[in-house]
Amino acid sequence: MPKALTLQELHNLAMNHVGKDLEARGFEFVAINSKLKKHPQFVCIDKNSQYFFVIVRAVLLPENPNNYDVVWMESFKKHAYDKDAKVLYAGVGLGNPKGEDLPVYLNEEYLIEYNGIQVIEMNLN
Repeated sequence: MPKALTLQELHNLAMNHVGKDLEARGFEFVAINSKLKKHPQFVCIDKNSQYFFVIVRAVLLPENPNNYDVVWMESFKKHAYDKDAKVLYAGVGLGNPKGEDLPVYLNEEYLIEYNGIQVIEMNLN
């Protein structure tokens, strides 16, 4: 019988996709935190030594992975601003190709919706 992925395993799968994207874009990892609800997931620097805090959010399709909690993001932007870091957001939608009411199973095909990394505007509201 297939094993459904836990929320933590779905989060780790999303982080793997985002981590590969960050690497391909030339970011260097300073710290990685894969625990659910612990932010940021990645602390990176670019070639100019600018720090970036990367938020990874995994959702089950059909939920839109590009949507995030705007109010929470304001408080996180303040934290990043205080640390002279910029904020990047990476939403990842995961689903079962056999139906949206089915879980994503370990070692089976899955759907992914990943539109890349969004730069979060750092103006504080």
